[in-house]
Amino acid sequence: MSLLSVDRLEKRFGGLPAVDGVSFAVDEGEILAIVGPNGAGKSTLLKVIGGLERATAGVVTLGDEPITGLSPHQIRRRGLAMVMQTPRSFSSMTTIENSVLGAMFGGHTGRLSEREAVARGRDALAFVGLGARARHPVGTLNLHEQRFLELARALAGRPRILLLDEVMAGLNDTELRSSIDIVRTVRDHLGITVIWVEHVMKAVMNLAERILVLNFGRVLVDGDPQQVMRHPEVIDAYLGTARA
Repeated sequence: MSLLSVDRLEKRFGGLPAVDGVSFAVDEGEILAIVGPNGAGKSTLLKVIGGLERATAGVVTLGDEPITGLSPHQIRRRGLAMVMQTPRSFSSMTTIENSVLGAMFGGHTGRLSEREAVARGRDALAFVGLGARARHPVGTLNLHEQRFLELARALAGRPRILLLDEVMAGLNDTELRSSIDIVRTVRDHLGITVIWVEHVMKAVMNLAERILVLNFGRVLVDGDPQQVMRHPEVIDAYLGTARA
């Protein structure tokens, strides 16, 4: 059984389809990258899966439970966490306080004591390399570090699936390499399944085991990265757009 399945999912804005009959499934421990030109519906698809947008039609199933229509909080409680491109940390708080919030309110393993939540928050910060910045205000972190803090907050909740929305955009080469390493370690050492929307193709080809290409809200191709990126329709719709 797939860990997460999407069946004929639709999201319309004023009658216009942003996500148009999308179906796919993800197995436990898989890293799936979702790519496509601007406006293809990639981020909207993630938001519908994560409960930030309500589906117009279709079903999202986590394990054997439909989660379509649940709130983001309810979905997080079932083991699905989401990290957005723009950090949403609480700037008036420290990094450890932000990470602890993820353990307390984003987890699916039951109610935690304060001590347990703090321990999970510290572990998550250490995992992403921010352990030494635990007491620093969020405002002192650069963009790369703030994105790692968002990841730590998600990981503190011990999710089964992690949705990443263009988290590598705007990074320099050193930051990009460290981000790739962290996401790979999330899967390899924590066993977390990753569904990842990304425009940075260098990162996608380095990390993804499977690529799904969206165009005009529909699945264009889904499969092995090397084969997908050689597909004529992908070259025309995605790579051709990138070169234009």
